[in-house]
Amino acid sequence: MRSFDYARADTAQAAVAQGHGRATKFIAGGTNLLDLMKLEIETPEKLVDISRLDLKGIEDTDAGGLSIGALVLNSDLAEDHRVRAHYPVLARALLAGASAQLRNKATTGGNLLQRTRCNYFYDTVAPCNKRQPGAGCSALGGFTRNHAILGTSDHCIATHPSDMAVAMRALDATIVTLKADGEARRIAIADFYRLPGRFPHLETVLEPGELITHVELPPPPKGLQLYRKVRDRASYAFALVSVAGVISIENGKIASAALAFGGVAPLPWRDARAEAALIGEAPSTAAFEAAADALLADAKGFGANDFKIPLTRRTLIACLRELTAGESA
Repeated sequence: MRSFDYARADTAQAAVAQGHGRATKFIAGGTNLLDLMKLEIETPEKLVDISRLDLKGIEDTDAGGLSIGALVLNSDLAEDHRVRAHYPVLARALLAGASAQLRNKATTGGNLLQRTRCNYFYDTVAPCNKRQPGAGCSALGGFTRNHAILGTSDHCIATHPSDMAVAMRALDATIVTLKADGEARRIAIADFYRLPGRFPHLETVLEPGELITHVELPPPPKGLQLYRKVRDRASYAFALVSVAGVISIENGKIASAALAFGGVAPLPWRDARAEAALIGEAPSTAAFEAAADALLADAKGFGANDFKIPLTRRTLIACLRELTAGESA
């Protein structure tokens, strides 16, 4: 690990004042950043410690939702009675995401910003556009079993690792930030992450020195919620495919549908075409297949991850059957 400067911030304003510049990183739990620094993938010249900021609360909002501080631990968020009662998809995603030891250290803001677990990204000898722009992508033509089938580019096929972010995508969360100039900003999670395109090292729309302060959830959605994660082993593994689903049914037909996917794309994936294929339809195998067709219309495998396409189809259909149990034809 290379040497770096260290500063401790007592307020969010002090943090952003010290955090401007691309060579500076904020640190709280550090469950991902410290590993990246040890491997010299991340080489910040300065760390700003934000772990003592007053961003650890979970509060009801005037709109009927929840405001979650960026420093709320994953374990505390999963165990909050309001989250468990009204946003069970989020609680289940958090519990599926990591060991208890990691959940007791990892924060909400850090979870949103964790970086890919692509083997080539972690191998500093292998060319990687995400780690070193313009170097090339070793995954293309390499071992691709854990890589993306949606939203890829000729420059990167890595997946986003977060479970929590997938659930928040299905819930239409809003990310609240403080910019380096002291201005607050609200970013819909749908607009927060970037597709790789030609510049896979640019993963979010955050500006240098911009700090996540809160995540806001809208009022609890109608209907049933589900989170299902398919992985290589029963626990402590990243998703091959995951689904966060929220479905409501009125008069025997699907009235609303929110479906987000992990393990298959460079960001928490959501496809309006798949949801539209369900709206107004009676729950049935035909409707579920139509949603899967829409979701996977542009899917592309890269050899060892070709299996993810039928696996995503089967997982989605199984989730839709569970979410509409008692209503399906």
